[in-house]
Amino acid sequence: MDIIIQQIVEKIIKSTNLNLEKVLKERKGISDFIINIKKTLDEVGVDLVHGVLEEVDKRVKEDINRKQKWIVKSKNNIKSLATTFGEVKYQRTYYENKKTGEYKYLSDEMLGIQAHDKMDISLKAELVENAIDSPYRKSGISTSENIDLTGQTVMNTIRELGPVENNVIGIKEKNKDIKLLYIEADEDHVALQTGKCIEPKLIYVHEGRELISKDRYRLKNIRVFSGVYSSSEDIWLEVADYIDQAYDMDKIEKIYLSGDGASWIKQGIGWINKSEYVLDRFHLSKYVKKATAHLPHITHALWNYINRLEKENVRELFQVILEETEIDTKKASVKDSRRYILNNWEGIKNQYKEDYIGCSAEGHISHILSDRLSSRPLGWCREGVDQMARLRAFKTNGGNVYDLFNQRRDQQLKEERILKLSKRNIDKKIISKTANEVIGNIPILSDGRNSGLNTILKSLRGA
Repeated sequence: MDIIIQQIVEKIIKSTNLNLEKVLKERKGISDFIINIKKTLDEVGVDLVHGVLEEVDKRVKEDINRKQKWIVKSKNNIKSLATTFGEVKYQRTYYENKKTGEYKYLSDEMLGIQAHDKMDISLKAELVENAIDSPYRKSGISTSENIDLTGQTVMNTIRELGPVENNVIGIKEKNKDIKLLYIEADEDHVALQTGKCIEPKLIYVHEGRELISKDRYRLKNIRVFSGVYSSSEDIWLEVADYIDQAYDMDKIEKIYLSGDGASWIKQGIGWINKSEYVLDRFHLSKYVKKATAHLPHITHALWNYINRLEKENVRELFQVILEETEIDTKKASVKDSRRYILNNWEGIKNQYKEDYIGCSAEGHISHILSDRLSSRPLGWCREGVDQMARLRAFKTNGGNVYDLFNQRRDQQLKEERILKLSKRNIDKKIISKTANEVIGNIPILSDGRNSGLNTILKSLRGA
């Protein structure tokens, strides 16, 4: 290993000097120097990884404990592993267990490399991290210049990671003493490859906002939930469970639940204790504009009645608007706006409470979901929308994809060990049962005779 490190140091020194001379002679900028040095460092990275892999294989081969349990089955078996530096090809030794007859590449197992792995976990994590913000193909290109990582490869890596549940990130501080809590909810509209549309949901919980600079606020202790749900109660159960763990419900006095009036959002009132529904101001403004766009002189009056919470005057003004509207399609829009505003009147009233701070759901939908899922002319599948929505929420909540890959790998290995242990125990029971049945059917054991053979067989049966 020392020889490899010495060679690498010499390579770096030589490359640096050559690039420095090129900069001076050809008057190249520092950017050219950086690009060339990066190529050298990637090559050095490949060499180092190759050296470590084969050094570990060598040490396993020389290990005394290994020799007691495992014998060499074959040597110098080549494997290729894609890494962030580039493709690494290395040789390792194949072993057979003396007792169980099991076969393994012990050095690979020691380093967390499984038989089917073609890509290092750190590279997989980087691919997924980039894909959270960029199209699959662009993610592959930006992740590595030395390996051709296609969009299909990126998608397969995300599928391998599997669904990322909204509760995968632990709660740092539990049973917090908070009097007032805020929940905001909305959904995105994403085009599918089939031509249909799907609506991933977004809910986030926070403790209010804090000023971070002039006219700029940040939500405090935000927790995001997202995904494609066949039943809205599933996401509300997740939110309710989080609130129950994160906060002391006895100390909470009120929870404001804001949204656009959709039925699935209002259902949250039934799931979240101490919650009050508030209509999102953004959507209220849309319906006011929809009702008065053709009669702009009435807009101000409608807002005055809404702001003073004069419901009957709002109702009467809508009648005036309808009387002054001639086009049937426009009348339908006015009626739709009237129905929306009057049906959400309690939610409108709650906007004017002193401790309500407003709703930013539309901005969060754009930032968390739309920027990746619906702002570009892409065609998704249902599984892809669900995974990406959850990954975007995971990242917003401070999740680390590399850590998640390792957790999933550890869990998989644990399950495999449990399964293998269970299988061994079952096999032992079957062998024991079969042996007893065979011995029990031997006539000499049941004819009453006493002999040496009879005694031995009875002892085997456990009689």
